[in-house]
Amino acid sequence: MVRSTQLLHPHQEPARILSAATVLLLRDGPQGLEVLMTRRSMTASFAPGAYVFPGGGIDAADALAHPHAKCRATQSDLHLTQAIAAIRESFEELGILLARHANGQMANATDIAALDRHAAQGKFAPQCATRGLTLAADEVFVLAHWITDRDLPRRFDVPFLVARMPDAQTPVADEKEQFEPVWVRPADALARHAEGNFFIIYPTIRTLERLQSYATVDSVLADCASEQPWFTSCPRAGWLGGKEARYMEHEAPFGELALTCPDGQMLHHLDWVTDQPVLLLKNVQRLTAPNPGVMTGPGTNSYLVGDPDTGYAAIDPGPADTEHLDRLWRAAGGNIRYIVCTHSHPDHSPGAAPLQALCEQHGHKPPILGLASQPTARAHSAFTPDRELDDGECLVLQGKDATHTLRVIHTPGHAANHLCLVLEEDGLLFSGDHVLNGSTTVIDPPDGNMHDYLNSLDKLLAACEQDRIDFILPAHGYVLGNLWNEPHDARACITHLKAHRLKREAKILKVMQQHPEGSMDDWVRQAYDDVPPRLWPVAMRSLLAHVERIRSLG
Repeated sequence: MVRSTQLLHPHQEPARILSAATVLLLRDGPQGLEVLMTRRSMTASFAPGAYVFPGGGIDAADALAHPHAKCRATQSDLHLTQAIAAIRESFEELGILLARHANGQMANATDIAALDRHAAQGKFAPQCATRGLTLAADEVFVLAHWITDRDLPRRFDVPFLVARMPDAQTPVADEKEQFEPVWVRPADALARHAEGNFFIIYPTIRTLERLQSYATVDSVLADCASEQPWFTSCPRAGWLGGKEARYMEHEAPFGELALTCPDGQMLHHLDWVTDQPVLLLKNVQRLTAPNPGVMTGPGTNSYLVGDPDTGYAAIDPGPADTEHLDRLWRAAGGNIRYIVCTHSHPDHSPGAAPLQALCEQHGHKPPILGLASQPTARAHSAFTPDRELDDGECLVLQGKDATHTLRVIHTPGHAANHLCLVLEEDGLLFSGDHVLNGSTTVIDPPDGNMHDYLNSLDKLLAACEQDRIDFILPAHGYVLGNLWNEPHDARACITHLKAHRLKREAKILKVMQQHPEGSMDDWVRQAYDDVPPRLWPVAMRSLLAHVERIRSLG
């Protein structure tokens, strides 16, 4: 876990979370699936003027209304309470009543007219029962689970539920909280929002994006039968291109926002810059080299670990770019104690010698550390450090008030001389090219080896368990990970990556078995048919690595 002394921003207690529920009422329209939405009051305290699904806070009385509701055998008490709240809110706001008579007939307009839409708290379910109606909570399913972003002043823990719109009922807005009920196809709602005339907020956008791939109400409800939400998300926010940007847990910037602004402070800028360092923690800076491309993404990330008192370790100085190396040296105040290369590829190690020479010009010559390239390496990846690092060795930066310890983990696979580094005090993994954000690393034989790569992933997974590593800092892309025990932590990233590799390998094996006389070109077209053809020459290298591993396993 990151030391509180190294966090960039003072602790900020997020607003208290309130329990709520919302329901997507669906119907099959003439052009496909439609969802009922209404416009919130312009004076509402949360999302004023936004088009939303009906819903609101969960009352204590909703939990007491279970005897007045029908539930599924697999429906938990919590989900039942949430369904009752959603039924009540859709009735109060839109006059839609998900309730049935004893003969199974759904409530009709006469029933709705006989009930008080604004009855006192706790009176909704009893008045339905008086009219012989049982709440149809068994027909309300969990679709998604949202927790309002940490930076917002009002926060809710809210399931997005889903139900079929009852026949012979017409939505009528209460004209207090909700206005202008409208049936709309998810894709049309998103298009109108993009045009600027149908304002919807982030959770609504993401839910509609997922919903637009469904053609019918039945297909949606079938996918909700497991009682598990499609996803659970508490998004994080930062700045990109001068605008507010929000991200879910599976998206590339999420881990970086969790590291830099753990309490939800919306202060981190996600734009890729090469002319200045980006502070990730007080003791970790990232400087991205100006070498973007297909293989390097936004560029090679060089990291400085340390502080002015302890001095700095420079990890992956990158290409021999004079301006980039000068920025590295200046960001460290000239106080670089170690230069460490995770491996010898030309976007990582060539800058080591000129950075060392720059330091030497100012009276200090830090050692270049790493592992020497093997004979299997390509000519442009030749590298000889001043000293080779041992597996498990620690590089210590010691000051009066802080210590920063980098432990070496040998991780062959992407390259025979690849290593990773663990910042022990803060639970960070500097992964080089072994784990990337937004892409899978290329394994290029003979220096790359798929069997070694997968074994090294297991080694990193063990390190995550041992050191409770929360975040992975890759050589390309944003920080990966999340706080420990949340949906996407460092362990989940590595486990997902290994599963992806093995799934690809299984696909390759199937293609090889079906086309044993096929060429490598034939196999790459079929095994990587989900990858753009322009990337097949790169994929060919990893294909070869998988083929070698498959054959070695018999």
